[in-house]
Amino acid sequence: MKPKFQLLLVFCIIAVTTRAQQDQPTLFNYGDPPPLLRVREWIKGTPVQSFEKGNVYVVEFWATWCKPCIAAMPHLSDLAREYKDTVTVLAIDVYEKKTTSTERVKAFVGGIGDRMDFHVAAEDTNFTVHDWLDAWGEKDYGIPRTFVVNAQGRVAWIGHPKDLDTVLRKIVNNTWDIKEALSKRSFNTYLKELDLEVFSKVHRYAGDYNKLDDLGKPDSALLVINEMVKKEPRLKYAPVIASFTFSALLRTNTHKAYEFGKGVMVTPTYEEPAYDFIIGDIEGDSRKLKIPAEIYRLGAECYQAEIDHAPYSELVDIPGQYRKMAAWYRLAGDKSKAMEAQQKVIKLERAKNH
Repeated sequence: MKPKFQLLLVFCIIAVTTRAQQDQPTLFNYGDPPPLLRVREWIKGTPVQSFEKGNVYVVEFWATWCKPCIAAMPHLSDLAREYKDTVTVLAIDVYEKKTTSTERVKAFVGGIGDRMDFHVAAEDTNFTVHDWLDAWGEKDYGIPRTFVVNAQGRVAWIGHPKDLDTVLRKIVNNTWDIKEALSKRSFNTYLKELDLEVFSKVHRYAGDYNKLDDLGKPDSALLVINEMVKKEPRLKYAPVIASFTFSALLRTNTHKAYEFGKGVMVTPTYEEPAYDFIIGDIEGDSRKLKIPAEIYRLGAECYQAEIDHAPYSELVDIPGQYRKMAAWYRLAGDKSKAMEAQQKVIKLERAKNH
């Protein structure tokens, strides 16, 4: 599947999922009590029947097929040991394939040993996902997904386990501002919904990916985007808008594209900075356009940023990314940077083979 087409397809799927979620009558939010803890079976640890006030709970949703979930487990175990007197960490297995039996899940948990040093349960297929991920508007984020219930018996945070450290410390120390967190979450949801609207309004101007002479209508795309950003300036660097804006600028004014791309790299919105979207646009549009050196340099810097910010480096093809980075630095005319990146490829591959 081609990079740009794949990017647009992902946007479309997310947009459809989000609109479907908006039809739900009720979504809970920070400050609300957690759902009942309804599971089919406890696999490891003492069963947790309810959330007791005075104790903090981390509820992690995972599956045996989910590589990021598995990568997060050792750190969750470290946190469980660090906060053993005040925090109960439990993981609920969800979204398993129909062919995956409870016995197979038990074998997985037993095989992973101390890397899952916390309570583990299997979902009740009638309730768990519905009560938690669906009802709290988290289904489209997938797994791993982490809920934290504070000592007052309220859901205080939901997010990716990679971001748990600082949040959990503040919740345990009673310095977490749940109202501020609620305001930020509500704004991020609002911004994401606006950002996803761009797809339906702008993708028609992107041009046919398979026709190399079809550059679409970038001026029309920028006109629509500028109107949206004028109404909500904080949308400027949001991932979907960033992708369409950068691609349209590549086709109209490459230096403006470069300046915009530099802004994207340092500006998180409802998600991390859209490094991968910039990379995807450069890869896709290089088939149709003569890409200048500064844009290839920007793309190489995005690869480095992706490597630096990868939550679980073992899941990333880092040698492959350095190899692409070296190629783009060569196209940018920077032989020194290209050689530096290539040396990292050699070093990593040697380490892997020993």
